[in-house]
Amino acid sequence: MAKVVIIGSGPAGVSAALYTARAGIDTTVLTRGPGALARAEGIENYYGVPGPVSGAELERRGIEGAKAVGVQFVEAEAVGLTFTDKLTVETLSGDYPADAVILATGASRAAPPIPGLKALEGHGVGYCATCDAFFYRGKDVAVLGSGEYALHEASALLPLAKSVTLLTGGAPLTAEFPPEIALCTEKVEAILGEEAGKVTGVRLAGGRELPLDGVFVALGVAGSTALARKMGAEVDGNRIVVDEHMMTTVPGLFAAGDCTGGLLQVAKAVYEGAMAGSEAAKALRKGGFYGA
Repeated sequence: MAKVVIIGSGPAGVSAALYTARAGIDTTVLTRGPGALARAEGIENYYGVPGPVSGAELERRGIEGAKAVGVQFVEAEAVGLTFTDKLTVETLSGDYPADAVILATGASRAAPPIPGLKALEGHGVGYCATCDAFFYRGKDVAVLGSGEYALHEASALLPLAKSVTLLTGGAPLTAEFPPEIALCTEKVEAILGEEAGKVTGVRLAGGRELPLDGVFVALGVAGSTALARKMGAEVDGNRIVVDEHMMTTVPGLFAAGDCTGGLLQVAKAVYEGAMAGSEAAKALRKGGFYGA
């Protein structure tokens, strides 16, 4: 049986799950718990809801409806997305191979406004340690972050890099890092690079410079945009680029909801989730995306 993994249990993810599950596809939704909808005090302008309903209640109803048609919900944090013979979602508790993946974790945070970061993307500033660790063997690298996502990226670099430093920027640690990872808690004021466009280090608060060959951004959790970047899907700022079928530039990888930009409304997220789910199901019934 074909398998679909959906990352995110908000309106877009749950709507997509309803369509794939009803099409007879094994559907798993990976969730980190209540999302942005659950924090909404009241929803008043939604179709079929005559009076105000809390976001948490609307989210609960959606999830219960999806469970009723066989959707499996798993509490897990997605930290990576790879492809070997299948798309595979990596989580802290295990891997989830799939014939199609739908990204629906909501809008991503903006990249930190650190001078030099944007200009040096692809020239020492990266977003996928699993993808790029090989290129930093025997070199000094750093990971910008302080949580489980940063731990995942740092762990991928440790076996190959000469040294790995965690740049927390003053944020508290929310994961347990091994002693092999050096800890730097000062604020990062700039990513430094030479004229040819290659990272040479970072400048920290107070003016101290830390020589580095690469910096990997792993702030917060791996949202939809970060995961799309890992697969090489086209991203425009913090928006994932999709076609009329809600598919990214990577076959089998879809995106829906706030992560695609535009109107940040429940109705739009539900529509895009429905489109992504139905289009994924249609393609899988025809044999999939990679000759499956």
